[in-house]
Amino acid sequence: MRDRRPYAGVRLPSPGPPLPTEPAFWRSPVRGVRFTAVLGLALLAGITLLFVTGLLSYAAYNPDLAAVNDKTPDKGWLGFYLFAWPTGPHWLYRMTQGIHVTLGIVLVPVLLAKLWSVAPKLFALPPARSAGHALERLSLLLLVGGALFEFVTGLLNIQLEYLFPGSFYPLHFYGAWVFFAAFLAHTCLKLPRALQVLRQGLPTGQDDELASPRPSEPTVSRRSALAVVGAGSLLLLATSAGRSFDGGLRRTALLTPRGGAEPASGPNGFQINKTAAKAGITPDVTGDPWRLTVVGPAGEIRLSRTELLAMRQHSASLPIACVEGWSTSDQWWRGVRLRDLAALAGFPDGPPGVLVASIQRSGPFRTVALRDNQVRDPRSLLALGVNGEDLSPDHGYPARVIVPAAPGVMNTKWVGRLTFGEL
Repeated sequence: MRDRRPYAGVRLPSPGPPLPTEPAFWRSPVRGVRFTAVLGLALLAGITLLFVTGLLSYAAYNPDLAAVNDKTPDKGWLGFYLFAWPTGPHWLYRMTQGIHVTLGIVLVPVLLAKLWSVAPKLFALPPARSAGHALERLSLLLLVGGALFEFVTGLLNIQLEYLFPGSFYPLHFYGAWVFFAAFLAHTCLKLPRALQVLRQGLPTGQDDELASPRPSEPTVSRRSALAVVGAGSLLLLATSAGRSFDGGLRRTALLTPRGGAEPASGPNGFQINKTAAKAGITPDVTGDPWRLTVVGPAGEIRLSRTELLAMRQHSASLPIACVEGWSTSDQWWRGVRLRDLAALAGFPDGPPGVLVASIQRSGPFRTVALRDNQVRDPRSLLALGVNGEDLSPDHGYPARVIVPAAPGVMNTKWVGRLTFGEL
C-alpha cells in the first residue's frame, strides 16, 4: 500500500552548520569566564593608566591658555581637569607620553584576546532580555566600538604621522571619553563577578556561560593561551619601547617609526619631529634677512641672529618628546633665556606668557602659547645652537624654542615672532 505520509521516501536536507548566534558555533575549549576575567583585569589596569596618561598629554598642550593651543574647542566641561602644565621634572612629558603610547601598543594582544573570548556574547540573541540586560549590551557595544576606534586611530597616528591633520586630537579626545564611560560602566557591572571567579571559581551548580556546550578537542590549555597573549605583548614591548631612548635601545624599536639608527651623525644627528622641507622652510627665509620680532610694552624690537648671539647665552640639557611616543635623550641647548627676552620686551619684574610664531609655511602648531611659568623657567631658551654647534635647518635654524617638560610641537622651530603678554 502506498505510504501517504508527507515527504515519505524523500531524503530531507540535513540542517546547515550552526550560525554565530547559536552557542554550538563556538567550539574552542579555551573560552571560559576565568580566562576572560584574567584578561579583563589586565585591561582594567592598563586602560586606566592609558586614560590618565592621555589626559595628561592633553593638559600638556595648555589648551585652556589660548585658542591656538586648543585643538578641541568644543570640549566644554570635559576640560574640567586641566591645569597649568609644570616645567619639572624636565623629563615629565617624555615619561608620561612614552608610557601612554608604549602601553597602548603592548595592550593590543590583550584587547584582541579579550574580544575573542567574549565573541559568543556579542552575537547572542535575543539582543535584550530585560532593561538591565539592554543597558549591559549597549555598554558592551560602546566598549567594543570605542576600544577599536581608540586603538586603531592611536596606532595609525603613531605609524603614519599627521594621518588626521587637524582632526586627530578631537577624534581621539572625544572617543576616549565615550570609550572610558562605557569601560567604567562595564567594569562596575563585571568586576565583582570577575574577582569572585578568580578567587573562588564558579559557584556550585552555575554554568560557565562563555564555555562551549560542544567543545572541540583541546590543542592548548587556557594557561598556555594566556602565555601566548603575554608573549605577544612582551614582543611588542621589546620592539617598540626603544624609540624613547638613544643608541642601541633605539635600534630595537623595529615596529615603530623613530626606531633603528639615528637620522644622521654629529651634534644635530638626533631625531627630527618635522623637517624643514616638510614645513616649507627654505634658505631664503632663514638667511641674513631673517629677524626675530619681539613684541611687548617696549614696542616691536627686531633682532638679527648676530644680535641674539651677542646677548648673554645660557645652556640647558633637555630632551625632545613627541605625542607619537618617541623621544630623545637630553640634548645640550644654548641660547637666550625667554625671560631675558621678556625683560627686553618690557617685562623686567615678572615675565608673562608668550605667543610664539614660526615662519613655517605649512603644518600644524605654527603658533603656540606658553604659560608664564614656562617663560620664567631658567631652562626655557630661544635656542641658537645644540650640542656645541649651530642648529641645523631641520632642528630649527636660525632659532627655536626649547622648554622643559613640554611636548615636542610646543618647542617651536624657525621662530619669527615672540609676543609677550597677549594670549
